[in-house]
Amino acid sequence: MGQKVSPIGFRTGITRGWASRWFAPKSNFGEFLVEDWKIREFIENRLNRQPPYAGISRIEIERTREEVKVTLKTARPGLVIGPRGAEVEKLKEALEDLSDRRVNVNVLEISRPDLDAQLAAGAVAEQLKRRASFRRAIKQRCETIMQAGAKGVKIQVGGRLGGAEMSRTVKQLSGSIPLHTLDADVDYGFAECFATYGALGVKVWIYRGKFGADDHSEKISRPAPSQRGRPSRRPQSGGGRPRGGPRPQATAAPATTDRKTQEAEAPKQDAPAENVEEGK
Repeated sequence: MGQKVSPIGFRTGITRGWASRWFAPKSNFGEFLVEDWKIREFIENRLNRQPPYAGISRIEIERTREEVKVTLKTARPGLVIGPRGAEVEKLKEALEDLSDRRVNVNVLEISRPDLDAQLAAGAVAEQLKRRASFRRAIKQRCETIMQAGAKGVKIQVGGRLGGAEMSRTVKQLSGSIPLHTLDADVDYGFAECFATYGALGVKVWIYRGKFGADDHSEKISRPAPSQRGRPSRRPQSGGGRPRGGPRPQATAAPATTDRKTQEAEAPKQDAPAENVEEGK
């Protein structure tokens, strides 16, 4: 049997925060737990599974003695808020009727929706629901995620693909997915597609780099754009000069001329004085 663990549950409490943050005595723990599930299911059915498809990726719930704080992370905050906050007020009233408590709704925008695994899984499921080719859908989504800056992505689709009689599983992998590394920021998302011939499941893993690694540190380790593509100036073994030092001066080569040439090139000396007087 497989020993597979959800990347989100594997990192929760270590490098990822909890989706529900509250404490309760033993007598109220079960009640609050079921209430959280009802809140998540209500928001999912109202905003994600029917128009306007707000693209909510994560729902965080925090409880105090007075109220319940619900934080929605979405790629389309304008659809959730509505004109002048009308939609948020309707959602707040519906949640108060559901939980019988005072509810505060906060909406946060996802800055990079292409790197969110839950949104990617929902997009692939929506394409499969429109009878698109599953191979083309997962391949295009992988390319889009890698172009957005991901270091690795894996998409898995299972079920009666293409209306076949027997179900099967198809995977598409790009880059690397270090599932066993706790420092790796691996996001996971799952979505279902209810087609006419059955239900299809879509799983998405996205590796976004190490936790805490900022863009500045990555830019320092890379060469400057002006230096890319230049030939190496590294001195060869056994010689060369240190980079940035003065150039060595050229030295004269030793003389290799023979004795006759030296005598011919030597300056002629004056004749002795005695010979001159005799010639007179």
